Amino acid sequence: MQTKESILKAAKDFDDAIETRNVDRILPFFDEECTIELFGLTLRGHEGARKWLEWMFQHLSAISFDPIVIMVEGNVFFEEFVVNGTLYDGRHVQSKQAEVLIYEKSLVKELRLYFDRLDFAESVATGWITRKIIKRLITASTKGLV
Repeated sequence: MQTKESILKAAKDFDDAIETRNVDRILPFFDEECTIELFGLTLRGHEGARKWLEWMFQHLSAISFDPIVIMVEGNVFFEEFVVNGTLYDGRHVQSKQAEVLIYEKSLVKELRLYFDRLDFAESVATGWITRKIIKRLITASTKGLV
């Protein structure tokens, strides 16, 4: 039976596993029929989870999480957190994110991840033209706010 405490432990173990960057260690945290939503895309099952993890790890040579807010209600785990990552060229990236995890039998049935793509785009951009375009997009997206 799932409890608030068992969900908190499962989520902590899940984060710890992600920090190892070992896809085969992470996959058992997901239900076989899981869904992962990010960037308006939906990935399904262990194949989708593997695709998401491999995508993330192809960009980050190291990753860690700093929780800001954690809430559990029923089988829903919500967390606001900061991702601290290291790119393969040694540069660091930080991204404030939020996730919703739906647990079923202590496995992740649904993962919804929310973050600003520009956090990473700015960090991984190479070449002055690309950096300039991203800077313009960031400036344009906040026009009238600052």
